[in-house]
Amino acid sequence: MNPLLQTLDRLAAAIDCLNEWIGRFTAWLVVALVLLVCYDVAMRYLFQAGSVALQELEWHLFALIFLLGAAYTLKHDAHVRVDVLYQANWMTPRRRALVNLFGCLFLLLPFCVLMVLSSVPFVEQSYGWGEASPDPGGLPYRWLLKAMIPTGFVLLGLQGLALAIRSLQALAAPPDPDSEPR
Repeated sequence: MNPLLQTLDRLAAAIDCLNEWIGRFTAWLVVALVLLVCYDVAMRYLFQAGSVALQELEWHLFALIFLLGAAYTLKHDAHVRVDVLYQANWMTPRRRALVNLFGCLFLLLPFCVLMVLSSVPFVEQSYGWGEASPDPGGLPYRWLLKAMIPTGFVLLGLQGLALAIRSLQALAAPPDPDSEPR
């Protein structure tokens, strides 16, 4: 195998491994969120004791699940897309690889770069102000949550890079005559 392709393959495998690990961690956040919501609901309706901090923690966990889980979802090919076209009979694996490569290079990666570049100043400003919840009893350190925006898009961009590498590998491989439409 070409040394460049080997290096790209190792890079894609490392990205896959990172996002697999983060995705599995994120799955535990879903369990924590469910337990937290059950506890919060029980406390409010059975004991009339609510907590602003718990309610904020619920939406913080939801944001983490969404932002950190996006790359894992892309890795497992579970993102929403126009499957009417992608799953059509005339879409061979090579054509799918071409669509994935084009989508990653010209849509996903530029969008991720844009989101990272535009969200970093947002996080810096929040950190500089020592932003906390405006609600009494709310959570401090709002910048930590906001820092997950660029983090999530970096992870998604890395997974997009891994998908682009896998697509290049599929396009570089000799075509499989059994996968061509008849």
